[in-house]
Amino acid sequence: MRRVLVAGSTGAGKTTLARALAERLAVPFHEMDALAITGEGWRENPRLREEVAEISSGPSWVFDSFGHPEVRDLLWERADTIVWLDYSRAVVMRRVLRRSLARTLLRRRVFGGNRETVATWFRPDHPVWWAWSQYRRRRTEIARRCADQRFAPLAVLHFRTPRAARAWLGSGRTKADDRA
Repeated sequence: MRRVLVAGSTGAGKTTLARALAERLAVPFHEMDALAITGEGWRENPRLREEVAEISSGPSWVFDSFGHPEVRDLLWERADTIVWLDYSRAVVMRRVLRRSLARTLLRRRVFGGNRETVATWFRPDHPVWWAWSQYRRRRTEIARRCADQRFAPLAVLHFRTPRAARAWLGSGRTKADDRA
């Protein structure tokens, strides 16, 4: 386990788990949204593919992402392990709502110096609406990719509850056969 993608729905807790896993493995952590959004106005990074290609060519890393479309196949081809946070819609929505409310009310800066505002809540790409509308599609796509022989041999750790993921992370085990 040296090249890891932590995949799941928006709001599942990918960044939190990926950071902790990278620390435990003593490998670099890369936050996909911070790489993808480069400035105010939620501008996309025009060099995302090149930057991710360079990072993912390294011997070890952890990304907190299913992968933005332009780098998704690249990351899945180079990963050796997928940690899939496959939580219920109720868990995901509770988490994403809590996170977005805190960001909005406390005016926390996120990627590229941007902020979630009351106005952004009415956009279809707001994390809350995105998590709700893309939940089923994201689960289906991750399952398909996990079974796709193009990405073999790819170890998959599939966690259906936050408790199972926390227990695995806290156990110190790092093998796919230790999945819960």
